[in-house]
Amino acid sequence: MRTYIRAKLTGGVYFFTVNLAERHNNDLLISNIELLREAFRLTKQQRPFIIEACVILPEHLHCIWRLPEGDHDFSTRWRLIKTHFSKNIALHERISNSRKRKKERGIWQRRFWEHLIKDEEDYKNHLDYIHYNPVKHGYVQRAIDWRYSSFDLWLKREVYTSDWATKRDMDLG
Repeated sequence: MRTYIRAKLTGGVYFFTVNLAERHNNDLLISNIELLREAFRLTKQQRPFIIEACVILPEHLHCIWRLPEGDHDFSTRWRLIKTHFSKNIALHERISNSRKRKKERGIWQRRFWEHLIKDEEDYKNHLDYIHYNPVKHGYVQRAIDWRYSSFDLWLKREVYTSDWATKRDMDLG
């Protein structure tokens, strides 16, 4: 059995789902992938954390983060990422009256979903969920073909094989 968690779960290891406000026919995240990467880099410089796994889809993303020991402030980190990204995107989105009153953009959903990883099995399940997501949504036939994920990193660690999670395999299951 492979070990997925490389160290004790100190500081908290979390799974996140973060969505755009307008998800229908929206490819904002992958069409601005360098800006999103920059937002992550700058946030990590201000508030360190480790991205264990990640997948960026056109209109949402999933991540597993490891926070420093004694630090559980993921909300500030997400606020910084969303703010940097939003400030550098041209204003084209629909903005609700509620958001206008609060002087907010209409790019991101206000909230995000987080889950504290409990153990190695939970970690593995979320790792698989992240890397299977582009296949699940029909963007690619094989997990290895989606270039906006950490699948290659986990392939190098020999957690996955190059033929893991193909659409054909899942259809036969």
